[in-house]
Amino acid sequence: MAQSPDTIPLPRPTSRGTHTLEQLLKQRRSVREFASAPLTLMQLGQLLWAAQGVTAREGQRTAPSAGALYPLELYVAAGRVEGLASGVYHYEPHGHHLALVVAGDIRRALAEAALHQTWISAAPAVIVFGAVYARTAAKYGSRAERYVPVEVGHAAENLFLQAEDLGLGTCDVGAFDDRAVARAAHLPREVVPLLLMPVGEPR
Repeated sequence: MAQSPDTIPLPRPTSRGTHTLEQLLKQRRSVREFASAPLTLMQLGQLLWAAQGVTAREGQRTAPSAGALYPLELYVAAGRVEGLASGVYHYEPHGHHLALVVAGDIRRALAEAALHQTWISAAPAVIVFGAVYARTAAKYGSRAERYVPVEVGHAAENLFLQAEDLGLGTCDVGAFDDRAVARAAHLPREVVPLLLMPVGEPR
């Protein structure tokens, strides 16, 4: 299938890390200060795969999901990623590629939306976790209000541990204005922003 100019294939993810799970669990810390070094496309792709990558022909992913309904949607606010123009990209797990949403660097806008936490804009990229609650609610009704946040936690921890293995740092950011984040990232109306994870090389 031919890819559009706005579709960016990601390098094939690896399933072989450099540390044991126990080492990563012991080393993991939240990072809020980032070096000026850019992310590579391989690093970005590996992080996204760790959070929501497809791992089986049947469509199962790296993080568990109630009823295998997968309500999570990941977006990347890229600022300093080698081979990737600044912009907002949607991660497409099936096919492991990025789709351009809008051009331009929105990291500063996200930092402002996150109650003026200016350090966020220093990260080479910010991963925006959103969710379509209706996917889970269609089967589980009001329990979706509990199940979806649990899934975000699973996916975020995966990204934390993958970042640690790659020599990168990240942090959970949950304090933000939902509407401002959705507006800055050009999220579809049905996608609710739930978490920001700035990522980059620790300073």
